[in-house]
Amino acid sequence: MRIGFVSTRIKGLDGVSLEIPKLAALCRRLGHTVCYCAGELAPALRDAGLEAPAMHFAHPEAKWIHDHSFGRTVAEAGLRERIADMAAELKAVIARFESQFGVDVLFVQNALSIPMHIPLGVALTEHIAETGIPTLAHHHDFAWERDRFALTAIPDVLERCFPPDLPSARHITINSLAQRALRQRKGIESTILPNLFDFATAAPGISDFNADLRAGLGLREDHLLILQPTRVIARKGIEHAIELTRRLREPDNRARLGGREAVLLVTHAAGDEGLDYLAGLQALARSLDVPFVHAADRFAEEAGWRDGRKVYALWDAYVHADFVTYPSLIEGFGNALLETIYFRLPALVQRYPVYAADIAPQGFDFIEIDGAVTDQTVQETIAVLRDPTRRRRMVERNYELARRLYSLEAGMSILASLLKATRA
Repeated sequence: MRIGFVSTRIKGLDGVSLEIPKLAALCRRLGHTVCYCAGELAPALRDAGLEAPAMHFAHPEAKWIHDHSFGRTVAEAGLRERIADMAAELKAVIARFESQFGVDVLFVQNALSIPMHIPLGVALTEHIAETGIPTLAHHHDFAWERDRFALTAIPDVLERCFPPDLPSARHITINSLAQRALRQRKGIESTILPNLFDFATAAPGISDFNADLRAGLGLREDHLLILQPTRVIARKGIEHAIELTRRLREPDNRARLGGREAVLLVTHAAGDEGLDYLAGLQALARSLDVPFVHAADRFAEEAGWRDGRKVYALWDAYVHADFVTYPSLIEGFGNALLETIYFRLPALVQRYPVYAADIAPQGFDFIEIDGAVTDQTVQETIAVLRDPTRRRRMVERNYELARRLYSLEAGMSILASLLKATRA
């Protein structure tokens, strides 16, 4: 079959964009071909896809609709008409995509889950209902998981489209909490397909290109590099990473770490939810005298040269990191956690709900926090950084567990069954 991936964007370092190539690789292994349609496509995907700027959640009309749909209970004059007009435009795009690429199955990635782009969700819902095209609706986040979507002027639209309950659509959730909530809230059954990773391919290491990453970011080779490999949005809990870095820089702790000075590197962009959180983090870091290196402009999906300077791949940051912080308050699953395991790095993890429910019970070995960095947190971190045996035991245990549970091979049978069901 020809499987058409649809999302608001398939480009960048957000979790959905990172997960789609893995799913596409699995589809190809199963003998299918793939194509893509989104508001923005990574350059490598454009030959096999349709890029439609109106599908991006940052499109001015989509953003106006979004901003006037939440934080209020009364719809502004013209809001519903503008939703309908843009949805009609996007339905034509979706139909053109299907026709141009001969799509047999739509594989919708989060566009029917979280209402970042309301007209796109409406367009997809109406198109699937009218055509009956077999659809896999893959849900990474739901509106009810985010406080900012709680107050809305269009509750009926959210109920109908995020996600829709349609005869030709099958639903995929990425954790047991989402599966349970979808069943309880909407009576919709779903299949769990957790985030996956290609553990069969060896992790890259230091290369001629990335060898100078530390120097390129203004860091020394003897710096203790603490990596925060996530977007800069409030639910990532990055203030906890700043606090851990501060504690590791205290004179006694620094002495125990051989005099190495801890610095915090954040690789991903801010802006998806505004820039206030980034500004607050930068102010906090300054007040605590914590080196806070926000270097989103130096990282991309692929390494290369931009405007006369090096831009590194995200994985280059892992190669140079000593320790990873993942203090998220909420995650759909945890792409960066799998990347950390893949690169055999020790990590601090917040016990966010999905981690506590689905990941921790499997027996993973991380330094855990539950709302705060404590003295015990700091001592456990120092022990892992000082003791090669403790570090090796941690990272190898995590690697073997993840390889068994979250490899592409582990997900293949689940996806094969879902695709087979679309033919029924």
